[in-house]
Amino acid sequence: LTTLSRTLGLSFAAGVNLYATVAILGLASRYQWVDLPEQFRVFNNNWIIGAALVLYLVEFAADKIPWVDSVWDVVHTVIRPAGAALIAVASIGHAQPALQVVAALAGAGLASGSHLAKAGTRFGANTSPEPLSNWILSLSEDGFVVVLGLSALKYPLAAAVIVIVGVAVIVMSARWLLRRLRRRMRRA
Repeated sequence: LTTLSRTLGLSFAAGVNLYATVAILGLASRYQWVDLPEQFRVFNNNWIIGAALVLYLVEFAADKIPWVDSVWDVVHTVIRPAGAALIAVASIGHAQPALQVVAALAGAGLASGSHLAKAGTRFGANTSPEPLSNWILSLSEDGFVVVLGLSALKYPLAAAVIVIVGVAVIVMSARWLLRRLRRRMRRA
């Protein structure tokens, strides 16, 4: 249950910001912030931590510029789910190949959902004439990823609850949006 909860939290966080999630994993493993299973030692590598931190800084800057953040999100539509799949496989450790495939698919699926929700929200914010909403959303996303990533490591069950609530909000929002679009289509 702990491994599943941790995997859910890290995969969901990776869909919002993959590089921050990998940096958190690497730094947590390096400095032993929490007692992590052996399989997380793969993130305790100078190159992985360094690359994740550099790419996080690039994403941090890109996220603050309207429309650049949307282009960044389009590029990362494949990268974030793929990274989450790798994190999910790493988090379950040595397991049967079938379980690794299930973990990869679950990780990629969760990351896809959180990524699409983030990208859609940011796209909507870009239609606003003022830039402040982009900054607020970006900083909120960064804070969310740090809190969820650290929670997944220290309090995995709490992270799983956050993910379940997040998925429920995404599903309800998508249903509301689809209904609204259908109504508009009927009127047109």
